[in-house]
Amino acid sequence: MPLPPLSAAGRQFLDRRAFLQFAGHGLGGIALASLLAEQRLLADDSPIRPQVRPEAPHAPRAPHFTPKARRVLLIFCTGALSHVDTFDYKPELVKRHGQPLPGAEKLVTFQGEQGNLVKPLWDFKPRGQSGKMVSDLLPNLAQLADEMCFVHSMTAKSNTHGPAENQMSTGYTLDGFPGIGTWVSYALGSEARDLPAFVAIPDPRGGPQVGPNHWNAAFLPAVFQGTAFNAEKPIPNLERPPEIAAPADRSTRDFLRLLNDRHLARHPGDTDLAARIASYELAARLQLRAPEVADLSRESAATRELYGVDDPNKTKAGFAKNCLLARRLLERGVRFVQLFNGAYAMGEGVGNWDGHKTIVSQYSVHGPILDQPCAALLRDLQGCGLLGDTLVAFVTEFGRMPTFQKGASGRDHNPKGFTVWLAGAGVKRGFSYGATDDFGHHAVENVATIYDLHATILHLLGLDHERLSFYHNGIERRLTDVHGHPLREILS
Repeated sequence: MPLPPLSAAGRQFLDRRAFLQFAGHGLGGIALASLLAEQRLLADDSPIRPQVRPEAPHAPRAPHFTPKARRVLLIFCTGALSHVDTFDYKPELVKRHGQPLPGAEKLVTFQGEQGNLVKPLWDFKPRGQSGKMVSDLLPNLAQLADEMCFVHSMTAKSNTHGPAENQMSTGYTLDGFPGIGTWVSYALGSEARDLPAFVAIPDPRGGPQVGPNHWNAAFLPAVFQGTAFNAEKPIPNLERPPEIAAPADRSTRDFLRLLNDRHLARHPGDTDLAARIASYELAARLQLRAPEVADLSRESAATRELYGVDDPNKTKAGFAKNCLLARRLLERGVRFVQLFNGAYAMGEGVGNWDGHKTIVSQYSVHGPILDQPCAALLRDLQGCGLLGDTLVAFVTEFGRMPTFQKGASGRDHNPKGFTVWLAGAGVKRGFSYGATDDFGHHAVENVATIYDLHATILHLLGLDHERLSFYHNGIERRLTDVHGHPLREILS
């Protein structure tokens, strides 16, 4: 069968002069692409590996691009703080109090069938110049509404506390993934030579439901996992035994450093050895530094009163001390501080925000514990000049229903729409983004995910969430998996 005749374009391409001309253009294009790649001016989706020095794994590292924030404070209210009773005002919920939720009269959620709509259990009032409606449950935080950037359309993947806590801190509902603070310390290191890059501060009453999952390293290098301690329970086993004099202790450290240096010099290519020595040396420096950081007696009487450190309510005073500890860590260069309010050790709903049965009595206890110390921390960061380059994120694992559970006086779990807020570096002040429906049940406007929240936090730290990854078990793992985008509308 004869071949079809060449087109005019084909005959032109086979012409020798034209062929050489096209080839020249192609080679020029290759050269241009090479130059642009060298100068990092081409679009690229390849991973950006932090250049971690084994002998100094916590040394500061450059971000991917210019950051707005140098450090992060993440305040985690465990148990699922009710958005419809705090930050998400719904006039229609007040208007239809006692009526069935439209279209969901027989709705069954986490703990069973739902009853009628219940209006906010605390009055909402306009706050500050922005006029943002915030409830009287948290009056001190309400006064700071002009500093906050509210995301009212947050959603979660699970309606169960454990998996939802996992997702809020690690990006995944399953166990076995690094916490966001671990990702940040892996990427950026620390500005504190003698303190960890990432510190988790559990509630004085006990830890969150999934405990160390929040600050674990999982498959990232263990050196980047969070160090957990609080103001009332400092890091264990750090005190020098009384029978060892301080000069003898220092001399022993110096001699050990000499031996380590000589051993490392004999094995210059052993990165595991270098990393191990670095970890032990950080632990030694921490032994000397941590007691000073946790010594709140150095704070003025005015500061202690601002936080409520000496409040007769011992639980509130304990959380106040943790808030003050958080500020002391941040001002000393700790990159990521995760501060928990609420604990599961005391039983469901007793020590946290899990208001299933008697939400009014529970929240009346928890509200004052959170409110004054947390507001004081925000004011203190602002007053000492840290808020300008510190990102504060206030989160919970999911929201709560606008209805009461049948047979109870509390609200069930609701991952379909809830509120988180940000403040400080790089976010708009007195701003609200997204919305739930008229009753606070579903996110309906600018629906956001936890992946988006994590991408936004990383972006403000100068990190591209799509390129910050770690190769593990055949997969390029990311904090945001294969999802998420920064919420650019909330950025200042």
